[in-house]
Amino acid sequence: MSYLTFNNVKKNYEIGNDVVQALQSINFGINEAEFTIVLGPSGSGKSTLLNLLGGMDTATSGKIFVDGIDVTSLNQHQLTDYRRHDVGFVFQFYNLIPSLSVYENVDMAARLGRQSLDAKEILSSVGLENRMKHFPAELSGGELQRTSIARAICKNPKILLCDEPTGALDSETGRMILSLLHKMSRDYRQTVIVVTHNSLIAPAADKVISIKDGKISDVQINEQPISMGKVVW
Repeated sequence: MSYLTFNNVKKNYEIGNDVVQALQSINFGINEAEFTIVLGPSGSGKSTLLNLLGGMDTATSGKIFVDGIDVTSLNQHQLTDYRRHDVGFVFQFYNLIPSLSVYENVDMAARLGRQSLDAKEILSSVGLENRMKHFPAELSGGELQRTSIARAICKNPKILLCDEPTGALDSETGRMILSLLHKMSRDYRQTVIVVTHNSLIAPAADKVISIKDGKISDVQINEQPISMGKVVW
């Protein structure tokens, strides 16, 4: 079994008298420390997939395994622990606490983990060693996203989930952020999953899972991913 596995996962939503099938019998696997892109247009089901994997929503049927844990069998208390310790989240709009410094935002997350990494070390690894005392309002978009990544990495999660992490950034900064996420997967053995609609970054991933209308349409493995610097935005 892969490090992360979806087995016949379905997710339905009831809207009035209608049932919307957001995911239909999804099957795929991701290996440990793999840099994976989940690719699909708006409404394809990729955000639903991310929410299920992150323990923020529950599957209608099927099984989701992460490092041997059956996420679909966890109760609410166990799901809270799962989100706290095993999952790191990187969002498009950062979600930093404005009244805390860069260091305090990251260190607060580190305090939540069981085997957290050192906040200063991680901030240095993302190039923010000189911005630790600054507040979010004093940072550029790229610096805000790097702080968000450092916060997610610092608690040393099993998987790192990134929801359109470059959607609010220009192309140059976007490439830098994706290069950083790729580096994190290599340096810290993080299993990184990036949800995006941008097909141009697919050649740089270890694995590309394409989703359309709630179904997996293709799974592509790149034996020799290109460097992020060569991605044409």
